[in-house]
Parts: sequence; C-alpha cells; structure tokens
Amino acid sequence: MSVIERDSVTGYTTTGHDWNGIKELNSPIPRAVIIFIIVSHLAALIGWILLPSWPLGRTFTKGVLEVDQKTDLAADIAAANIARADWMTEITTLDFDAIRADPELMNRALETAAPIFGQNCEACHGKDGIGGPGFPRLSDSAWIWGGTADDIAETITVGINSAHPDSRFAQMPAFGRDEMLDRDQISMMTSYVQTLSGGVIADDPSEAAILFQDNCEACHGEDARGAEGTGAPNLTDAAWTYGGDAASIWQTLMNGRQGHMPTWQNRLSTADIRMLALYVEAMPGKSQ
Repeated sequence: MSVIERDSVTGYTTTGHDWNGIKELNSPIPRAVIIFIIVSHLAALIGWILLPSWPLGRTFTKGVLEVDQKTDLAADIAAANIARADWMTEITTLDFDAIRADPELMNRALETAAPIFGQNCEACHGKDGIGGPGFPRLSDSAWIWGGTADDIAETITVGINSAHPDSRFAQMPAFGRDEMLDRDQISMMTSYVQTLSGGVIADDPSEAAILFQDNCEACHGEDARGAEGTGAPNLTDAAWTYGGDAASIWQTLMNGRQGHMPTWQNRLSTADIRMLALYVEAMPGKSQ
C-alpha cells in the first residue's frame, strides 16, 4: 500500500512505499554529490579540450596541448641512445677480450643484457638459462656450437635451422621412422646410449656397439663425445636437451630431432647481440 507521510524528525515526505514497516524518505540528493558530478563533468570537458580524446575515423582529436605519448617515448629513447652512444660504440667495435678487460664497460654490458635476455631468450631457455625440454641449458659447460662469446654471438646472429642464409644446421635422423633400424635395434641402441656415461668401451664386440659404430659414430665420434660445431652433442655427459631417460632416447632414435633457434640479426642490434653473448658466457655454472 502506498501512503505518503511526512517524517516528523526530518520534515521530509516519504516515497509512499512501505517494506515490512521500513519507509524511505524522499530526501533531495546531497549537495556534495551534485558538486562532485559538476566537477567531474567540468574535468572531463577540460580533458577533452586539452588532451587527445575523441576518435575521428582513423585519427583522433589531438587536444590543445598536443600531448603524444608515442612521440614522447621516441624522444626519450633517442635521448637515451645519445647518452650511451659512446660506450655502445665500444661494445660494437672492440673485441671481446678488450671489453672483458674494462670492468666498467663489462658491467654496463651485463646490466644492459639482462633485460634483453629476459625479453627475447628466457621464454625458451628459462630464467637464468636453466633450459627446459627441447631447449638447451645455457648455464653449464655443455656447448654444441661453442660457448665462447664469439661462438654465442654467431649462433644468436644466424640461428640454428633458421631462415638465415648462413644458419647453423643440425638434424638427428629418424632411424626408426625411416626404417634404418628396426624396433628391436632401436630398443637395443636406447639401452646402449644410456650406458655411455662412462664413455665408449674400446673394441666392444656387442651388437649394440657395432650398431653405434655403423650409424652414430660419424656424427657423435668414436668416443661418443660429439664434435663441437657440428651439431652432434656429447652422449657421455649429463646434459640432455630432449631428455636422457629411456623413453626420451627411444623417441629421439625413432623419430629424430630437428631443433630451431631463430636468427636474431634483424631483431636485435649488433651491440645487443654482443652484450647477450657476454651475458650468456658469464652465466654461473659453466664449470659444472
């Protein structure tokens, strides 16, 4: 039932509705709220006039102040590049030994490279270069293409199995899928590779050893330690890109592997690549 009454305390009428004995006053909007609404609208109006705001097809109103964050950012980057141009030139032109011999320059290179690594390399190689399934660990001493700054810079520049004309190339054949070995031989080779932590036994007459000599030795070497710069990894250490357990080795022998490292030549500057090379070279754990 709707009955309009006047509240004896405030003097305001009610809205005329009764909710289980609860009545609502028909009081005016508080002045503070009205002031807030007016100020907010004035601020919005001033903002529309002064700052970029309204879209106009493919462009937008520029505002009286002509504020442009994109332009401001470009100017800040240009200023930063000018400020560090001297030592960046040294990073680009000096050989790595000269950079290492200059503690201040080396520190600048490593500090600058850390976020570059985080933005471009960490997604695959993991935080601090710990690697992951299918992506090699960078913080150890197991290097297929060489772990010196010169080697690392070259790998970053041309990539591995990339579109770069000078790309490093490496491929593990699919011995099982392409019927070079049958399933029994694949299983035999899997077990044999797992025994190689102590190195290849000379004059081993076993069938597995003979299979290794006939199919694997050309790339991985007589001692199974691989050959740096050829893409053939050492099979006698604990460093495994795709896993050293039986299932992973079996999968590698059966279906082959062909990893991919993109070329960064068109994405990073020469100075960035050289700083990254020094950063990766200096990662802890290289003696492990």
